[in-house]
Amino acid sequence: MLRILDARTGEPVPATPARRGLTRIEAHVPGPGLTSLRVLLTADLLARALELNGLQAWPTAPGQAPDLRAAADALAVRPFEEAHGPGFAETGVVRVTAGEAEWAAEGEGPVMAVAPVVWTGDAEPPLSDPVLRADPTALRLALLSVPHGEAVTLDEATLKRAAERLAGWRRDVAGWAREPSRPVPEAVRARLTDAWENDLDMPDVLAALAAAAADPAIADGARFETFAYADRLLALELARDLGTAG
Repeated sequence: MLRILDARTGEPVPATPARRGLTRIEAHVPGPGLTSLRVLLTADLLARALELNGLQAWPTAPGQAPDLRAAADALAVRPFEEAHGPGFAETGVVRVTAGEAEWAAEGEGPVMAVAPVVWTGDAEPPLSDPVLRADPTALRLALLSVPHGEAVTLDEATLKRAAERLAGWRRDVAGWAREPSRPVPEAVRARLTDAWENDLDMPDVLAALAAAAADPAIADGARFETFAYADRLLALELARDLGTAG
């Protein structure tokens, strides 16, 4: 069962109160900027994780600015509806916010508090900045590499390291795809599931992938299926370079 840390109580709670029905994920953003982008990314991850568990999620985000929505699209954050109020057959709601906003104490359902993104340098670049747009998946990976409840410090060097890590994984995945397919090892699947069901622990998900890539006991075909399976949540285009391996 997916459990998240409720910012109002400091206690872990189920992300959805029922195994069936619709869970509305309500993302509230403070305005344009990287922190708001991280809020939308966290809400998107929550929706993906619920769906991987066979549940229905309805992501909503009232008042999205056009440049924020465009940046979210570039980061493979799926569209959010501009919905207000409950939906048909809704069985629960989770609110995702930047920090502990006043509205978070209102209404029903748990609250996920997302820590800020800090860009080092003179000023935070706008979401349309070429540095951020050069490889959006590298920015996504950099944000995923830190627990959503901890502040992220970003700069050009951080994005470069993330891009290099992605390039290495994509190269490996393209190579593994040339071998016969094998099922995802159950122990690896369990570790991945345990990680994202523990308050969306994305760093642990990434660590599980790194361990699978380095484990000599895992066949290359199983490594490929493992990375493809995890990418349903991560959305890092890990199989983008298929067909390019020599």
